Amino acid sequence: MIDRRHAIRLALSLAAAPAAALLSSAVAHAQAFQRYTAFLVDLQGWKGGTPDGMAMEMPGNRVITATREYERGEARLTAQIIIGPMAQGALASLSQPLKVETREGRMYTAAIDGFQTMTTFTVADKSGAIIVGLGPAALFNLTFNGVAEDEALALAKRFNWKAMQAALPR
Repeated sequence: MIDRRHAIRLALSLAAAPAAALLSSAVAHAQAFQRYTAFLVDLQGWKGGTPDGMAMEMPGNRVITATREYERGEARLTAQIIIGPMAQGALASLSQPLKVETREGRMYTAAIDGFQTMTTFTVADKSGAIIVGLGPAALFNLTFNGVAEDEALALAKRFNWKAMQAALPR
C-alpha cells in the first residue's frame, strides 16, 4: 500500500522554495497565512497546539499553508489548509472516482456536503487522511493516527469548509 504520509511530504518538499526566498516572503506575508489559522478550530476533547503556517510569493506562484496539531492521549491529528501549486497536485487525485479496499486499508473519493474528498485509512494503526477540495488550488487536509475512520470524518466535518472556501484568494 502507498505510504500517503511519505507521498504528501515528498510533494510538499518538491514544491518548496529556496530558504532565503521562503524567509523573506514569510516575513512580508505573515498576515496571509494567519487569516487561515482562524479556521483551525478547537476540538472538544482534544488538546490543540498553537496554529502555525507560512506564506510565500514568487513570480507566478503563491503558496499559503496553515497548520495545527492536536492530541488526545496517544491519538494525533494534523489539520492543514494548503493553497497553491502543492494543493493542485493533490487535488488531481480527487477528480476521478476511486475505491480501493484491501485487508490493510482503503482509499476512496466521495462527494461530502458538496465538496470532493479523498479518504485513506490504514487499519493496523487507525491512521489516514481526509483531503477536501476547496478550490482549483486549495485544500483542507486532516491526517490522523490512532483514530477510527468514522470519528476522523466527524472531526474533519467540525472544520468549516465553506468558510475556508469563501476566504480563498480570488
